[in-house]
Amino acid sequence: MDNWRKLQKLSWSEWSLLAQALLMLPLTKLGLRLIGFRRWQSVLASVAPIAAVPAANATSNSVGQAQLTVRMVRIAACYGPYRANCLSQSLTLWWLLRRRGIESDLRIGVRTEESRFQAHAWVERTGLVLNDTADVHHRFVPFDCTFMPVDLEVR
Repeated sequence: MDNWRKLQKLSWSEWSLLAQALLMLPLTKLGLRLIGFRRWQSVLASVAPIAAVPAANATSNSVGQAQLTVRMVRIAACYGPYRANCLSQSLTLWWLLRRRGIESDLRIGVRTEESRFQAHAWVERTGLVLNDTADVHHRFVPFDCTFMPVDLEVR
């Protein structure tokens, strides 16, 4: 019941952001399954090209917007009907930030633990981890590059 009261206090813009996250999490899982990571990321980038959005990066409001977006994706992933993995959550967050004109980087890291290979995805903005703890670089060795969308060619 306490969670319902918290949801009732959300503003219209927060509700809109939450609804987008609730929609995008399962859509992202489906996109990843059907066309793969690189192509799905490219589709998302083409729907929300960063250059077409006003440059909110220069404003201090972008930090608050980024934190709010992280919070709404987290709520959608934890309490929504679909429990998203880290890749779906991070791609959704990355896309929602792009839609707001906030540049960010999708990072993927790996590790082996008890002879098992594990991978993890998170989002960073200007080197700061947004949707994980700051020590994620110590738990997972990140690839040297960030993952940017490839250009989709029409054939």
